[in-house]
Amino acid sequence: MTITLAEINTLNPEQFVAALGGLFEGPPWIVAQTWQQRPFASVQALYDALCAIMRAAPREQQIALLQAHPDLAGKAARSGTLGAASTAEQAAAGLNRLTPAELADFTRLNAAYRAEFGFPFIICARDNTKNDILAAFALRLNNTTEQEVQTALDEVEKICALRLRDLVQEEGK
Repeated sequence: MTITLAEINTLNPEQFVAALGGLFEGPPWIVAQTWQQRPFASVQALYDALCAIMRAAPREQQIALLQAHPDLAGKAARSGTLGAASTAEQAAAGLNRLTPAELADFTRLNAAYRAEFGFPFIICARDNTKNDILAAFALRLNNTTEQEVQTALDEVEKICALRLRDLVQEEGK
């Protein structure tokens, strides 16, 4: 289902959150706060507003956002309890077709990353292959916590951009 930007601009707060709440994992606080900035002149303006609210949030709220993300090829993916968007995104990277050895690597790296940083490894799976993701794990495990929070937020922005592009259309396009 897609919705036009003109329709987005007419929604009440509850409708706005219902339509756009899936852009981010976890509670829809970013979307709820963005409603107040309507009307949006473009999908890019909407995206910019969403990202600005996420970036301006207190660190604790940003960490909670990161913690709401599922592990890549984790228990939720294997049990079929991921949301539709996350399921499709992980499948696009081939994470639904891992060999037992690859699954063991993901499980080990997920645990090491979570132990190091306190939130799951976040990467825009649609922009990467499983091999890219495994390589990124190895590199990013060497980051400082501050570097990794910023990198994870960058990745959340990429995920949001793709989900928004799938969901909202500019008029005449």
